Amino acid sequence: MQIKQLAKVTNVNAKTIRYYEDVGLLPKAKRGDNGYRYYKQQDVSSLNFIRRCKELRMPLADIKRLVSIQSDDNAPCAEVDALITQQLEKIRVAQYELQQLEKNLQGLANSCDNHQIKNCEILNHLRTN
Repeated sequence: MQIKQLAKVTNVNAKTIRYYEDVGLLPKAKRGDNGYRYYKQQDVSSLNFIRRCKELRMPLADIKRLVSIQSDDNAPCAEVDALITQQLEKIRVAQYELQQLEKNLQGLANSCDNHQIKNCEILNHLRTN
């Protein structure tokens, strides 16, 4: 299949697929005499795997490591467990930071009952703090 078909099947745009090839997440596609890239079913599976990892907000370096680890069926999965645990912790930190941001924004939103800019408590707070 050509890149346009792969993009449609995997819901990943062609530019991203080419980028994944460039950074080594996907193997370089075979090229026909016409210069077009041609992909196999294995490429669909690999790209779906990468897309799912991206949906988990995993960094490309970690995804690359997971792609590499899969080449040895007998390797222990401790490294996979560690990468997922690290990502989970990053998400928990991000959630906490977003909760703090929400509290700050809610405090700002609740701070102003005035109807004119000259008396706006939100703007005063942002200027002074």
